[in-house]
Amino acid sequence: MTGTTLPTYREIVHSTDPAIRRVHNLVRRTFHSNKLVGIHEWRDSLREKEAGLWSDIRWHLVVAEMAGRVVGVASGMYLGNINIGVVGYLAVGARARGLGVGSKLRARLRASFHRDARRIAAKPLEAVIGEVRRDNPWLRSLVRNERVLALDFRYLQPKLRPGDKPVSLVLYYEGIARPIRRLASARLRTILYTTWRRIYRIARPLAHAEFRLMLQDLEGRASIGELRLRDLPPARPSRS
Repeated sequence: MTGTTLPTYREIVHSTDPAIRRVHNLVRRTFHSNKLVGIHEWRDSLREKEAGLWSDIRWHLVVAEMAGRVVGVASGMYLGNINIGVVGYLAVGARARGLGVGSKLRARLRASFHRDARRIAAKPLEAVIGEVRRDNPWLRSLVRNERVLALDFRYLQPKLRPGDKPVSLVLYYEGIARPIRRLASARLRTILYTTWRRIYRIARPLAHAEFRLMLQDLEGRASIGELRLRDLPPARPSRS
């Protein structure tokens, strides 16, 4: 890499794009296997788009490339029925760190969500949400950000393949128009159901014990507040 080499950015829009496998390999090296979806799911999503089957959803796969190599990726989905963008993966390869690649990928993904909201819901985007491990150093930055609400409840990511176990994570909610200090439990239940049905493609969320556990944790709570910094374990470098 020379001093003049800078990353270029684009969105992958075709299921036959040869970069898809390189992007998936970067994600596979970055995230634990229990958080990794199969490459066929990415291709299936793009085939659905090519077939004109998308309605009020939009899935995005944004990549950064340098000298023909994939050095970063951000993925996510806009869900029109709840007017929220959901961040999936964000990964930057070692050779591109320190170049602002992660921030640029995140900004491009958010810009896509804003466009989706205007085109599909005909109104401004309500929020961006995502999942973070409790020992991820980035979570501590999120908790300190006044625009981000790291939700104080038991959040479980569903099993992504047979034999896996549900993953305990922190769900964060970033309001776009204004910061919020609490999120109504009724709204959160709708978000959870929608993400399980439409992102994880689980037909019957209530049939899964981990989904029922989340609902039980919300019982009797009118709203959910902020996870406190002192409740987090010490941050440590880890995969995802």
